[in-house]
Amino acid sequence: MFNVTPTAAAQIQISAQHHGNASGLRVAAKRETDGSIVYGMGFDDERDNDDVLQCEGITVLIAPLSRDLLEGATLDFVELKPGEFQFIFINPNEAPPAKDDAGARGCGSGGCSGCS
Repeated sequence: MFNVTPTAAAQIQISAQHHGNASGLRVAAKRETDGSIVYGMGFDDERDNDDVLQCEGITVLIAPLSRDLLEGATLDFVELKPGEFQFIFINPNEAPPAKDDAGARGCGSGGCSGCS
């Protein structure tokens, strides 16, 4: 199951107002050769074999190639530094960042809500 926090959902809904007719938010993940996971997201239309989830009022589209990497992950929208907001992925499939890594790989916290 993939999760979206209420804070992230609110920000996605604001962005969706500027993107017209896309059917949902596509979320993707890929494992790099060093073992890290990189993420992508954008508004898109549903394709064959996509997982289609309803998360906090957002339609989330996940392609089969990203399914396993996103299992149990959460998308959040947080303030990393005063005035600096960013989407982050909290993912149990990813190793925790090094102590000197300020969350650049997608770690954070927030109240999570499930999708169905």
